[in-house]
Amino acid sequence: MTDTLQALIDPIRAAAAAQTPLRIRGHGSKDFFGGALHGELLDTTVHSGIVSYEPTELVITARAGTSLAELEAALAEKGQCLAFEPPRFEGRGTVGGMVAAGLSGPARASVGGVRDYVLGVQMINGRAEHLTFGGQVMKNVAGYDVTRLAVGSLGILGVLTEVSLKVLPVAPAEATLVFEIDQAPALEQLHRWGGQPLPLNASCWVRDDTAPGAPALLFVRLRGAAAAVASAIAKMLQDLPGQRIDNAQAGPDWQACRDQTLPFFNASNHPGEALWRLSVPQTAPVLNLPWSQLVEWHGGLRWLWAPESALATLREQTREVGGSTTLFRATSQGNTRATGTFEPLTSPLDQIHARLKAEFDPAHIFNSGRLIAAL
Repeated sequence: MTDTLQALIDPIRAAAAAQTPLRIRGHGSKDFFGGALHGELLDTTVHSGIVSYEPTELVITARAGTSLAELEAALAEKGQCLAFEPPRFEGRGTVGGMVAAGLSGPARASVGGVRDYVLGVQMINGRAEHLTFGGQVMKNVAGYDVTRLAVGSLGILGVLTEVSLKVLPVAPAEATLVFEIDQAPALEQLHRWGGQPLPLNASCWVRDDTAPGAPALLFVRLRGAAAAVASAIAKMLQDLPGQRIDNAQAGPDWQACRDQTLPFFNASNHPGEALWRLSVPQTAPVLNLPWSQLVEWHGGLRWLWAPESALATLREQTREVGGSTTLFRATSQGNTRATGTFEPLTSPLDQIHARLKAEFDPAHIFNSGRLIAAL
């Protein structure tokens, strides 16, 4: 056992004995996300580094405190990537935080999310036991798939120490097209294209308030074989008038969308408002809401700024179409909380969550209230 691993186990054992809370933290780039943060800080960055990387097997294993920048730099050297494009808020983020938050970027609707690429995890539970789940291959699960349970758990089950990930080669060709079109016809067009053999990778619809006339714009990114991308460009520009954007310009814009540094996400432009994340079926119509939106994932993810008092309205609208509402960034960073942040659990899901929490963290020392107010 390494000294850095022991440096995580020892405070967990002490906290469990004293039943005092711990706040698990890597870079803190997602401190704003979820419920209240309290308890003694447990810094996971002490346990970092890439453990193994097999480019020919498309698998990389890294300790949880490893920075995303280090991980992605190693992959880039071999022409590979994290296809789900995890956000790196403020240019930061760790492997453990990426898995615990479960957030994915613009390509999510086409390639899958974090959960689809995590092959195995190691974690320390609330009894200070170091456990291994999954491995470095697919289809190796028996019983509860704890590997997938860890994704999006925000640390309430335990402290991740090591993660094995499936990676993919960088696509040989990429192109971005832009169309001036309102939201409703944009969604309809995306649905039509989605039913065709086109290499759609990502989309983003937004009203550009920084340009004269504030045009409504649909950006579509294509990735795949060069011939497939070229054929798709010709077909899509025939279907809908638009133009291609040079990759040197489009690349940074997609990264800004991934990391939420586009002008739309600038909180200073929305005083007194919170950032909401609406997850809905891609086929859901335009929601009847008075606030401007940014739409990703071919219609499946809709961002908007609105007062926190809009919670009931937003939940009603998303539930009507089979979706959910998350308070992503509260009006002030220190004002996050579990109540109202995530959709409340209904029975029997609430009971299942409570039993899982009790099994992994019987003393309730890990990130209590971060994900669910009662846990």
